Amino acid sequence: MPVRLATTADLPEILAIYQYARTQMIKNNNPTQWKKTHPTKEVILADIAAQDLYVIYDDETIGGIFAFITGEDPTYQHIEGQWLNADPYGTIHRIAGNGKVPHIFEQALAFCAQLEPNIKIDTHQDNTIMRHLITKNGFEYCGIIQTDDGTDRLAYQKRC
Repeated sequence: MPVRLATTADLPEILAIYQYARTQMIKNNNPTQWKKTHPTKEVILADIAAQDLYVIYDDETIGGIFAFITGEDPTYQHIEGQWLNADPYGTIHRIAGNGKVPHIFEQALAFCAQLEPNIKIDTHQDNTIMRHLITKNGFEYCGIIQTDDGTDRLAYQKRC
């Protein structure tokens, strides 16, 4: 499926996908990573305005969404551990699928690697599905970072 920048016209589908993702997280013993409201509509609109939010789509629907942000991520400046390198990088955030389209993570990663081959990502300790996808796709565990709300995340990096 192709990838394109998200637009405000995509907002209803984006909100529905994030709601579905939060429901799935709760069902899979990960109720605290996104809680009931993350990402907020304001975060999504900011990602769209910054041209950092992408959709994986076909003619009928959006199958997945993700933010890909290049440049320094403030939450990655301090790590309990060590990054693989200090080179410029892009970060995948807020990735989610509609549950109907397979391989959203792999499609997003392939797209991101074309833009920036040095990629970082993080996830919650309880997000076993995302941890599996991250390691399955060749990311190396680097340590623990803290998000802007002070919670710990497992941090990974891959050079594509």
